[in-house]
Amino acid sequence: MSPLLRLTDVEAGYRDLVAVRDVSLEVRAGEVVALIGANGAGKTTTLRAISGLLPLRRGRIELDGERIDGRAPSRVVARGIAHVPEGRHLFPTMSVRENLELGARDRAGRAAGLDGVFTLFPRLRERQRQLAGTLSGGEQQMCAIGRGLMARPRLLLLDEPSLGLAPVMVKLIFEVLATINASGTAILLVEQNVARALALAHRAYVVENGRIVLEGPRAALQQSAHVKQAYLGL
Repeated sequence: MSPLLRLTDVEAGYRDLVAVRDVSLEVRAGEVVALIGANGAGKTTTLRAISGLLPLRRGRIELDGERIDGRAPSRVVARGIAHVPEGRHLFPTMSVRENLELGARDRAGRAAGLDGVFTLFPRLRERQRQLAGTLSGGEQQMCAIGRGLMARPRLLLLDEPSLGLAPVMVKLIFEVLATINASGTAILLVEQNVARALALAHRAYVVENGRIVLEGPRAALQQSAHVKQAYLGL
């Protein structure tokens, strides 16, 4: 069976800087795949290329065997990919509900989408009329993830969902991610907390200096001497 998402020899960057080079990876339907690596390794660039925010210089990106590179971000969302960026990027002067509704692909799906998000994040239901800019960091991350889910994606791209959050909130966020995946949504996860990322993921890729240097199932990378030393502090 062909993968849900496939990147082949992808090269992308910013002006004269090549940020990722020869990146090839796959995400299968219903799978959680982690991208791990140091800051500046090219992980965020990879997600931006997938979601159409950054044009490719070379290579191809396919969803269900159909090329999506070169398409506008709105078309990528319509094909079933939602991107939750690092830093959340909420509209602070709009309410929680308004921020969530912006993620819906069509008016008809808003009510069902909101019910699903509020079931996952009851705190957002309580704060749906509150301005997003007045939420705590953890609540803002809930809202950002919820906005992505409003598009009913088959694949959710998550960039550093635990960044800046208290441990209790990190635990909650990862529990919700496990629930999202159990419902059938595939996840491509960029995460600084490598131990958490590997505990959630089925497979992972290690990115260093814009290239994939290691890949494999979760258990193999958890036992990798390089991963233990460079990313797990062991």
